[in-house]
Amino acid sequence: MSTIIKRDRQPKGTGKAPAFQIRITPELKAQFDAAASNAGVSLGNWLKTLGRKELERLGVEPKG
Repeated sequence: MSTIIKRDRQPKGTGKAPAFQIRITPELKAQFDAAASNAGVSLGNWLKTLGRKELERLGVEPKG
């Protein structure tokens, strides 16, 4: 059984956004991976969603 992971779509020709690197423990990354997988999204999209929600909670309008 194949699982489709949802990722953000970029308009054609816009190129890639800059990479964002962080260091976390392997155990925490495994927990993040599992949560993203359970949500059916890539780890990057899962983290972006969390970040956008936190910005909204703080009263900041997320851009992009």
